[in-house]
Amino acid sequence: MKARRTSAREVAANVLARVEKDTAYAAAALDAEIERAMELDARDKGLATELVYGTLRVLPWLTARIERHAKKGIGKLEPHSRAHMLLAAYQVTFLTRIPAFAAVSEAVSGVTVRSGPKVGAFANAVLRKVAADATREAPTFATAAAASIAPWLFAALSRALGEEEARAFVAAGAEPPPVGLRVEEIPVPGAADPREPWLARLREACPTATFALGAASPLAILARGAGRIDRLPGAAEGRFVVQEEGSQVTGLALGARPGERVLDACAGRGNKTSLLARRVAPGGVVHACDLHASKLERLTIELARLGLAPHATYAVDWTAGSGDVAGLYDRVLVDAPCSGTGTLRRRPDLALRRASEDLAALAAMQVAIVARAAEHVRPGGRLVFAVCSVLREEAEDVVAALAERAPTLHLAPFDAPGLQALTGEATTLRLLPHLHGTDGYFLASFIRA
Repeated sequence: MKARRTSAREVAANVLARVEKDTAYAAAALDAEIERAMELDARDKGLATELVYGTLRVLPWLTARIERHAKKGIGKLEPHSRAHMLLAAYQVTFLTRIPAFAAVSEAVSGVTVRSGPKVGAFANAVLRKVAADATREAPTFATAAAASIAPWLFAALSRALGEEEARAFVAAGAEPPPVGLRVEEIPVPGAADPREPWLARLREACPTATFALGAASPLAILARGAGRIDRLPGAAEGRFVVQEEGSQVTGLALGARPGERVLDACAGRGNKTSLLARRVAPGGVVHACDLHASKLERLTIELARLGLAPHATYAVDWTAGSGDVAGLYDRVLVDAPCSGTGTLRRRPDLALRRASEDLAALAAMQVAIVARAAEHVRPGGRLVFAVCSVLREEAEDVVAALAERAPTLHLAPFDAPGLQALTGEATTLRLLPHLHGTDGYFLASFIRA
């Protein structure tokens, strides 16, 4: 008997169920489910990704639409059955390229398999009414996304960006963002863009995918539908690495030059560490720190794969002290732990995990980390503070608090080669997905007196 082929919808339903039941992160769950469903082609993988991210972005709104016609709600349904109904509601409302009858039919089949024909009949009746509502009312994704954001979070976004920009920020997640690739060749002023040859090679190797040059980072190529990045030409040789474009900008914003001594104070997985190591060569050094020693171990392995290595790594809790970090540095990057609200288009489930109470604690930690790391900047040296958040509480408010906690730091214009068009003479920079095509970030540039 021939095995039934796994569909994109089933993959998406499994992911949504895991996010609900196991509080799994959507990105990791989706990667695992796609890896298991080896028979899915690139188009189906793309559809599964779109279904997961789109549904999660407007999950409360979709639930309310369904419960217009399900008076007892759907909270008691088996998680996979509930996921199938939510996915169908998303499809019939926002993915008009998929016929509504097909979306409803597939959802009913999935519900019936999980919960039996009676619940399947219930799903069929409700989803047909949802589809009729969508045809009659034609709601927009932007409206649904704004209605799905927690009131405290939308208020915080509005304080930081203004209400109109906040709505644009929230609506920027209508489709999954591209995969950012960082080309390892350093651009030379006046010379040809080193990304162009790679762009041609990637397009030839994967003609069904789309590749484009990033606009914010001079090192970025943006890929959509490329499948496993490690199978692309140049990946095995370390000619490019996966790094989101805004993250590339964050590393470049430090302005590291050859021969300098640099500290990556919150290195994490090491994407910025490797970027900095490229910039300080030859003759420079990069030291990498993180709270978790296990991350530093993985960082060292990745840098070795790229033919790089930090000259030292330190497990440091900056809120308690400097650990084994000693001496002064020309430049220090503090990409601090934060709410991650700038990554909502990439991690829509994050909004389900954060609460307004988190912000004060996170901001206090950010101030403490920067103040301690500032002690290791040489006089006249530079510190860049960054968070993948766009909220004022983790941005301008932190900068204001540092005036008291780290009085030797003074805001100064960025001096990053290749980013002048982006930064101008500004001392702070906020990256936004609907304006720059990146995740959301806030950066501030300081010089130590």
